Amino acid sequence: MSSTESILISSDGIKKSLKKYKSLNAIAEYVWNGFDANATKINIEIEINVFGKIESICISDNGAGINKEQLNQKFRPFFQSEKVYNPSDNHGKNGVGRLTFFTFATDAIWETVYKNEKGQQHYTISVNSNKLDQYMASEESDTIEQPGTTVSFYNIFDHDISITNITEFLAKEFCWFLELHKKDNYSILINSCQLDYSESIAIKECKSFIIEESNVSFEVTLICWNHKLSEYSKYYFIKSDGTELGKENTTYNNKGDNFYHSVFIKSSLFDNFDLSNVVYQIPLLEKTKNKKSKEYIFIMETVNKLLIDKRKPFLKEHVSKVIDSLDIISAFPNYNANNLIYMYKKDQIEDLITSLYIAQPKIFSNSMNKEQKKTFIRLLDLIMESGDVDSLFQILQEILDMDTFEREELAGMLKYTHMSNITKTIKLIKDRYQAVNDLRDLVFKEELDADEVHHVQKFIEQHYWLFGEQYNLVTAAEPNFVEALKRYLHYLHEEYSNVEVAHPDRLKQMDIFAVRQDLAHSTFNNIVVELKHPSIVLGEKQLSQVKKYMEVILSIDDFNASNMTWEFYLVGNRFNSYIEREILNNRQHGEPSLVFHVDNYKIYVKTWSEIFADFEMRYSHLNKVLNLQREKLQTKYRSADEVIENQSHNAAKMPPEMSIAK
Repeated sequence: MSSTESILISSDGIKKSLKKYKSLNAIAEYVWNGFDANATKINIEIEINVFGKIESICISDNGAGINKEQLNQKFRPFFQSEKVYNPSDNHGKNGVGRLTFFTFATDAIWETVYKNEKGQQHYTISVNSNKLDQYMASEESDTIEQPGTTVSFYNIFDHDISITNITEFLAKEFCWFLELHKKDNYSILINSCQLDYSESIAIKECKSFIIEESNVSFEVTLICWNHKLSEYSKYYFIKSDGTELGKENTTYNNKGDNFYHSVFIKSSLFDNFDLSNVVYQIPLLEKTKNKKSKEYIFIMETVNKLLIDKRKPFLKEHVSKVIDSLDIISAFPNYNANNLIYMYKKDQIEDLITSLYIAQPKIFSNSMNKEQKKTFIRLLDLIMESGDVDSLFQILQEILDMDTFEREELAGMLKYTHMSNITKTIKLIKDRYQAVNDLRDLVFKEELDADEVHHVQKFIEQHYWLFGEQYNLVTAAEPNFVEALKRYLHYLHEEYSNVEVAHPDRLKQMDIFAVRQDLAHSTFNNIVVELKHPSIVLGEKQLSQVKKYMEVILSIDDFNASNMTWEFYLVGNRFNSYIEREILNNRQHGEPSLVFHVDNYKIYVKTWSEIFADFEMRYSHLNKVLNLQREKLQTKYRSADEVIENQSHNAAKMPPEMSIAK
């Protein structure tokens, strides 16, 4: 005979208490219910109708089943009418998870087998989403079936869920749990296919150690995950037989750095171990090891060193995204991109942000609004300007929650950052002066016999900073417009695809094509440089060649977004009267050497003497401050080849052109 029982609060009250649950969270709860019932295998069968929507979902487990005598505990949860339950709290406990199906279906039916003194017993339980405060249980019957439970959901109304997003969600939810129980063959199957969580793993490292003094061995498996876990990052202490002794949060939770990890520590030490936080060790219980044991202390020191070693490169990789986000909101002072001293300052503050982020990522979390971030960065800039890094460290030491190791590391990083930047910048400036001296020799000393392609062109490929800071070289010399566009699209969109250029001059080759992205204003500044042999007098023919480049670019939509600017440079030793007239015709724009200006396009004709004069003007202050003895930078070369060869040792050399695997 069937019986009907009521749950403690109303159906609406239950829905209110479980309002934070979404469909996917709810489905995960039923999987947790199975594992809570000591199941090792969960099978999910999803039926799709003719319209491609989910018709029904059945979740089966090989657990202990639901003892009918415990139904009131399982289906009369200890709800507090005002409490809102979170999906991450107490997975499957107190019956909370068993009622969440109302988020995606109207009916749920449990078919369960459990074992008591009479043998295996079979019965069913049914609940309707409109009456969550009631459940209907059938009479028990004897069966030879093995214990386990299948819960089936019908009348699915959430059509946004699919096999794909259920699979992806469960892989993220259970990855750490399945990895923990991997040796016990725990599994989740969806339509008979085993759930694959390998994409959740960023790094997996397994190491074995021996504590020589006591001959205790232990194995450490460290996994870094690609996403947030369904529980905190933890240490899992595992006995020699593979069973779990217990778990504890690692020291790297809530750091604001997205460093999600699990550490599995297996050792015979944990076979007879008290994991509670002991104050002292009782002599009578010496056979039971605890956290005061020297073996345990050694194990945790080893494990934490492994964590630190893995976390550092992770943080360095992620801090670049933090710096980009600060650039986008214009949090940095208005550094002039064409002034090396300002770029030095920006490098300094970026290195400082990197040091602070590694020490305490939370500082740069989203808890600060845009204006607060701007204020903070400008205060850091003032501190770096004054050079009073020691005072900064004193302040940070007081306000940041750092352990002894973190404090020592931050102090060392701040000191190193400051000194290494100074040394690096002095060498960069010295080598830029050296490069300019070398280029003068190439273009002015006829006895070196420099040619356009192998010497002048090759030199500028390595020192395109002469035309502006922070550019990325797209192409140099050989690639034509089709290849240049492919690389450009890869730079903009991180994709490489076949493109078509219809212009008749599409196979022409630019000497230098470089791009610079202004993150703060979401613009792309592009330069094209055409270099001519020192003996050639620049005139109408050479300028016409540059204008053809411009026409090809104008014909390609991907080169002509509203947030793109283009500057073309024709460079040689001297030019004729035709170029002089063009410069005079464009003097109303107020820019020396400008011969063409329409919309976002400009063309300049410059002599090498002008290039060198621009450099001297930009660097005159630095030259005075550093008191460079430039006469010592003069090198006597026997050939143009020797000049080019010398650039391999020059710190001012820029990164090579983009190289994209096809």
